[in-house]
This record gives sequence, structure tokens and C-alpha cells, in this order.
Amino acid sequence: MKRTVHALVATAALLTATAGPAFAHHPFSAEFDASKPLTLNGTISKVTWENPHSYVYVDVKDAGGAVTNWKVELGSPVALTNRGWSRDMLKTGEQVTIEGWQAKDGSHLANAKSFKLPNGKTMNAASSYGAGKKKASTSTH
Repeated sequence: MKRTVHALVATAALLTATAGPAFAHHPFSAEFDASKPLTLNGTISKVTWENPHSYVYVDVKDAGGAVTNWKVELGSPVALTNRGWSRDMLKTGEQVTIEGWQAKDGSHLANAKSFKLPNGKTMNAASSYGAGKKKASTSTH
């Protein structure tokens, strides 16, 4: 009986500890606005490959030459890997073009739909906007 109680307490503690990340995850519509599509052309300044979303930080110059750093959300590492990405695919200093949607609050946060890489290949970014889509295409231009 004592073992059963200890097992139940340990299981409850494990479930409580792992529930935080699950509750922290959000649907696309909670943070991003599908009516605010955007295209960002810029230089990668940082890449984080983590759950529940990976992020790429991109320095984007406006017409006047001012640089703004954008935080761009991608899918999880597993979703990206399933679409042909690898952890070291994006490198600091590379030029990319990102298609996606801006945050509802108008900040410099975006959810990526696709990335055009320096080699001309366009990769699906595993956006939460298309969360129901399992397989996404890649193409070269």
C-alpha cells in the first residue's frame, strides 16, 4: 500500500512538472493576426532551436537605413525536421526572406510561413497557422 501511495505521488509530481510547457503553448490566433501578412528581408542575428517553438532573430533595414530586430517564430524542432530542416541550416549573418504574419500587438514579432534561404530554396516554417497540415512542400527558385 505504501508503495502505491509513493508511486501515485511521484506520478502526480511528474505530471505537474511537465504540464507547464503544454499550457504555455498557444494557438496562432492568440498572438498573431492572419490579416497582417508580411515579408521580411534581412540578416539572421540569432537562431534558437527549442520547444515548443524555434525562433530566428532577423535584422531588417527600412527604406531609411534604420535596422529593426524581428523575432520570428517557427514550428517545433520536430515539425521543422519533418519538413526537411536541420538544426544548423540557418546561420548568423545569412540573408533570408521570410513570409509570415505579424503579431496582433504590432510588435516586431512574426510567425513564419516560409523562409527563402541564401541558396534560393524555400522552406516551410511549420507555422502554427497551418497546424493541421502534416506535409508541406519545399521548392527551389
